[in-house]
Formats: sequence, C-alpha cells, structure tokens
Amino acid sequence: MTRVAAIDCGTNSIRLLVADLDGDRLTEVVRRMEIVRLGRGVDRTGRLDPAAIERTRVALADYAGQLSALGAGPVRLVATSATRDAANADEFRAMVTGTLGVPPEVVTGAEEARLSFTGAVRGLPADAVPPFLVVDIGGGSTEFVFGTDRPTAAHSVDIGCVRMTERHLHSDPPTPAEIAAAEADITAAVDAALSEVPGTQAGTLVGLAGSVTTVAAIALGLPAYRAERIHHARISRRDIARVSAELLAMGHAERLALPVMHPGRADVIGAGALILRIVLDRTGADQVVASEHDILDGIAWSLSGRE
Repeated sequence: MTRVAAIDCGTNSIRLLVADLDGDRLTEVVRRMEIVRLGRGVDRTGRLDPAAIERTRVALADYAGQLSALGAGPVRLVATSATRDAANADEFRAMVTGTLGVPPEVVTGAEEARLSFTGAVRGLPADAVPPFLVVDIGGGSTEFVFGTDRPTAAHSVDIGCVRMTERHLHSDPPTPAEIAAAEADITAAVDAALSEVPGTQAGTLVGLAGSVTTVAAIALGLPAYRAERIHHARISRRDIARVSAELLAMGHAERLALPVMHPGRADVIGAGALILRIVLDRTGADQVVASEHDILDGIAWSLSGRE
C-alpha cells in the first residue's frame, strides 16, 4: 500500500486528496478544498494577481503541514487553466516549489482532460452506459473527454464559471443582455468542442467539479451539501435548466443563502450552471451523472502507474 497526495490548483479552488493505493483500490484518507480564486482577473490582465498567489500559498502551506502529519509519500500538484494563461506563471511555480517542496506541473488541456476522465470513470455504477462523455467545468476552462476504458478524444475550451462571470455577468443579478452574451460565448465554445469530441454519441454524460455538484445538490433539494448523496446522482436536463434559470435570477445574497452553497462559489455559480445547461442542450443528453471523483482521483491514480 502506498499513501499518495494529489493537489489540483485551478482557477477558483485548490484541492487536496490524500489516498491509500493498494492494487486496484483507492481509499480516501482526506479530501479538502479551499477557494483561493487564483485566476481572478487573468482573463482581463493575462497575469496572476499577487494577492491571489498569496492566498494560494497560505492554503498550500496548510496542506503541506497535513501531508507531513499523515505521512503521504509521492506528491503531485497539477495546475490548470489560470496558470497556463498567465504571463507571470514563473512566480507561481517558485511559490509552490518553496512551499510544498515539489514543483507544480502546469498541464495542457489535453492532459487535464485525461486525468479527469480517469478519475471520473473508475467506479462508475455498473448501469452507466458506455461510451462516456466526461465534462469538467472549471473556473477558467471546460474539458470534454470521450471514451470507454480510456479517452479516445479530448478538447479543452476557455469557458469556465470564473471566466464567464468576469467576462459577461457583471450585474447582480445579471441582466438578460448579459446572460444572452454569455450564452452565445458558451454555445460557440461547446460547439467547437463537440466538433472535436463525438459527445453526441455518448451513452452517459458525466459532469465534474463544483459547479456540477452544487447544481446537483440544489436540484436534489438537499438541506446541506452531502457528497455521498450527490456522488453519481442522475440529474435531468429539465432540472438542470430549472436550477440554472433560478440561479441567474437571484442576487448574490440569495445564492449565498442557499444551504448547499460554498461562500466562495456564490458569485460564479450562475455561469457554471449556464455552462452545464448548454452542454446538455448541445449534446442532447437527457441527464447528467454528477461525480465527486474527478481530476484529483486521476492525479492520485497517476502516482500508482495504474491509470
């Protein structure tokens, strides 16, 4: 058995998974998330904000202390959309290396997609119909990955809940014109992805990341965020459309008051829900299977060499 640590540093959050790997079994020890908004303003400035780098450093230092206490062995930190786009990514790399003791890997969209697919598809229910389309809605980008046992096609597009909020949804709540502009931008990007990935041929659509799981929690009417209820829940296209419309009609305070809402997600969840709704519309999928297992699990499996 090997105890490994996987860290996913995205546009909106930095997440940690410590897991014990034993053959084909992954046993979760710790799973954590902190909203650090590393990618705040990157779409506009092309640079990581120093305050955002410092927020990330504080969270990462806390993770490093926990890794030491738990005796985690191999550690892999993957950085995604915001860091790929930033002109000053070297500052981020130096901070991570100094804080964690290992350098970050700024992965391509294709590698991010492959890791997400691995994490999501392992452990799917037996009645999940292949082939699978895995859609990972992040803060800065969304990955589309198609395959059965392994991905056979993948494409990353620069739409995400933070990027679309900063680009289009400026009012509180957003105006019809702002929503229409975001819809047009998202639809064009989703159609571009589907021209590269045969998502309309998928037997099962699997949705990953906080936008998907939060929308699922709202659709399920949960009184609090409960990962065990959300994981592998099937949410209909109709319910996704309903929740998306409700969130976009709310102001920030109303979204923040929802019992399943993480405070760091309330300002961007409307855009995330809109992306998810458009993905279902353009693929023709009747439902999405929400997954709590994602790129973090894929990173952990990569450390075993048994992806």
